[in-house]
Amino acid sequence: MNTTEEKDLINSVEAGEWTSASNLNSMKDRVVKAASETALKDYRINIRISKRDVEALKTKALEEGIPYQTLVTSILHKYVTGKIVEKK
Repeated sequence: MNTTEEKDLINSVEAGEWTSASNLNSMKDRVVKAASETALKDYRINIRISKRDVEALKTKALEEGIPYQTLVTSILHKYVTGKIVEKK
């Protein structure tokens, strides 16, 4: 971890500015279920994505307590199965 944003986040956590979500167990269960639904990883892809988007994904994954690659896989799975739809 070497970005200013990451250091600010660490300092914020260490200063006690964060608390667990009241529905943390429910959130974890939801993410674990999504991860298990996408557990069959038999194909690799490479994509180019902006640094800002990657940092945002890492932050969201940290909030969920999962690796960011797992979050990306879960989001893609939900999109292709119709569980996430684009706003019009």
